[in-house]
Amino acid sequence: MERQDGAIGIFDSGVGGLSVLREVRAQLPNEALMYFADQAHVPYGPRPLEEVRAFSEEITRFLLEQGAKLVVVACNTASAAALHYLRGKFPHVPFVGMEPAVKPAAEQTKSGVVGVLATPATFQGALYASVVERFAQGVTVLQDTCPGLVGQIERGALEAAETRAILEKALYPMLERGIDTVVLGCTHYPFVIPLIRQIVGETARVIDPAPAVARQVKRVLEAVEATRLSSESVPIRYYTSGAPASFDAVLSVLGMERGPVRGVRWQAGYIQEI
Repeated sequence: MERQDGAIGIFDSGVGGLSVLREVRAQLPNEALMYFADQAHVPYGPRPLEEVRAFSEEITRFLLEQGAKLVVVACNTASAAALHYLRGKFPHVPFVGMEPAVKPAAEQTKSGVVGVLATPATFQGALYASVVERFAQGVTVLQDTCPGLVGQIERGALEAAETRAILEKALYPMLERGIDTVVLGCTHYPFVIPLIRQIVGETARVIDPAPAVARQVKRVLEAVEATRLSSESVPIRYYTSGAPASFDAVLSVLGMERGPVRGVRWQAGYIQEI
């Protein structure tokens, strides 16, 4: 397998982290990017944190073997389960992870009521609890896990009736309680922002953390080296532990930049190219 030395490696349980990759591409258009979708195990949200940690460690090792110089944990669940662990396990590797955008929501809310959409593992993690404790004092934070929403987005069903029903079930009770801000605590969810805005109308602001994460990637990279100034962008290289053809089809549905999609498989806890 040909290495892609000096690339930024980005991973998620599935297609959700593409919302982060899209913003990283916009911030750093000349950097080589690799994306790993662990679709054999999607969704991570309902899984035990220890299991997600093990997946994250092996994916990180795989990306480093392919030449990654920086790793973006573009998954709120994996960040909650493994980010601190990964920094200890790979001390010389710069990592950027996800943190639910509760702080800007708490700062911006006028009603004092904020809604957070995220997975069960994110809500159970110490990272989320710490963010709420530090930044949401005096603010009512309403939560919903949106069961089934990740699966709908994985299938590219962004405007399906079932997708709308999942979001309405989560958001209508929050709107009745006065939310004026919606925090997207899962990287899959920015792909349904148009649907969320249809439901909340002008009532609530929607916070997508992906642009802020991309800016952090740029800051971290610039702290360790000069960013590339070449006028030629390198094609994004994609890996999936699911079906490459299906992943490639969803890239088109999500409006993502295309690139070669390579299949990998899990074998006894390790990742192998197919």
